[in-house]
Amino acid sequence: MKKFFKQSVKEALKYYVYALVDPRDKRIFYVGKGTGDRVYQHAEDSLDEMNESRKLSKIREIHNAGLEVEYYILRHNLTEQEAFLVESVVIDLLTYEAFNTDHILTNLVSGHHQWNEGIKTENEINLLYDCEKIEPIPGDRLLLVSLNRTYNQAIAKGVYKRDSDYESARKYWAISANKAPKVDYILGIYRGIVRIVIDVKSFTPCDVADDGTVFQKTRYAFEGNILENSPYLNKDVSEYPFGSGGSHTYIPRDYREW
Repeated sequence: MKKFFKQSVKEALKYYVYALVDPRDKRIFYVGKGTGDRVYQHAEDSLDEMNESRKLSKIREIHNAGLEVEYYILRHNLTEQEAFLVESVVIDLLTYEAFNTDHILTNLVSGHHQWNEGIKTENEINLLYDCEKIEPIPGDRLLLVSLNRTYNQAIAKGVYKRDSDYESARKYWAISANKAPKVDYILGIYRGIVRIVIDVKSFTPCDVADDGTVFQKTRYAFEGNILENSPYLNKDVSEYPFGSGGSHTYIPRDYREW
């Protein structure tokens, strides 16, 4: 039977952070945030066999065992931005390898900005905030992209709403058709610091965004691997400014090297 909250409960909850728990071992397998009946939506989604993910597979396993997912509201009566932060902290605590060796959530992405604002050792904190200037490796062709409009997802809207930092950095960039196939790495930049590095494997021209936004000029989306140990990560790129209102720039700057 489909579960739902009464309207009075929904109004009292406002934004909340929730956990889905496997009744067989009492372990959290998913953490999320939302409003209204969001906490129950995953079980509803699992009824559609065409939908496939680790989370939905876990829910189906529980149902096939004749049991029901257990639902916990971790914090409620939050603003959207507060829920975003609480969700991120909980996911970080449950996925950080130094604390958790055998318990992996079915969430597809880590906590928001985990690589930047998440759990860090003291040495990593010093590295993050006492940044060295970037030293481009000769021969590497780098596309530097601004994350200013997507970094804070609590206030991002429309085409700038993204599921992860990877999604924020990989699309949609209005670059020339001849440069798109030459990009080796994408560097996502926020406040002058490289926050994410993507090793580009392929690219796709886009005329329409996932949310239906139609671009006046063809843009490009890239696919690749996140490099957590890249020499470019957490480096200061202030010597390579985007320019007034710019969304991207290149290294090397000399167009003849592209």
